[in-house]
Amino acid sequence: MYIILGLLIPFIGTTLGAAGVFFLKNRISPLIQKCLLGFASGVMIAASVWSLLIPAIDMSANLEKLSFIPAVVGFAFGIVFLLLMDKLIPHLHLDSEKPEGIKSSLKKSTMLVLAVTLHNIPEGMAVGVVFAGVMTNSSDITLAGAFALAIGIAIQNFPEGAIISLPLKTEGRSKRKAFLYGMLSGIVEPIAAFITILLTNFIVPLLPYLLSFAAGAMVYVVVEELIPEASEGEHSNIGTIGFAVGFLIMMTLDVALS
Repeated sequence: MYIILGLLIPFIGTTLGAAGVFFLKNRISPLIQKCLLGFASGVMIAASVWSLLIPAIDMSANLEKLSFIPAVVGFAFGIVFLLLMDKLIPHLHLDSEKPEGIKSSLKKSTMLVLAVTLHNIPEGMAVGVVFAGVMTNSSDITLAGAFALAIGIAIQNFPEGAIISLPLKTEGRSKRKAFLYGMLSGIVEPIAAFITILLTNFIVPLLPYLLSFAAGAMVYVVVEELIPEASEGEHSNIGTIGFAVGFLIMMTLDVALS
């Protein structure tokens, strides 16, 4: 039961954020948006280090001085995987008029959801991998640590849900449709996590590589998209402050609950 709850926590965060469309009248102000993007970046970077990379290195302690190899290989593959996804899947980032990926006739709203979905794939994998580690009784991943990662990702998913649903409402979508789009952008997380759990028996030997793979994919999203969006234009320091707050909260959660 606790595994199911852990897998659903990030999706609940996205859903609650998307529900903001029923309570907020207008688009999120640029300053708040920068702060939220910075906050999400801080959470993801801290989670990548404390929840994914450090456990991956600890699990490879038997390699002694070469214990970094699984983390390096997995991290590099995570970056390459998201780079390919970014080039192949048609998607559109917030406040951008030029779609990325292969050419497509998809609607703007669909491509906005696909952009967030790209972010959520590695996050779902990360949650699935750590809970798979808990199920295999890995001493390097505790149940509290796994829940810390799930809660941290849920916290940064809250603004993501709002950032998707509110602009769709201002473009003329009904509140219910805008909420549905925002909520569906996060459904890929529990799906990716559940698939990872199903493959637990095959995952155990590769756990250090998969943990660092998820870390690489998450860092790619932060460096390629979230930080640039939080830094463009005026008052970029707001995004920096948001990053610091998110990083500190996630670091504290992971260390205190591990």
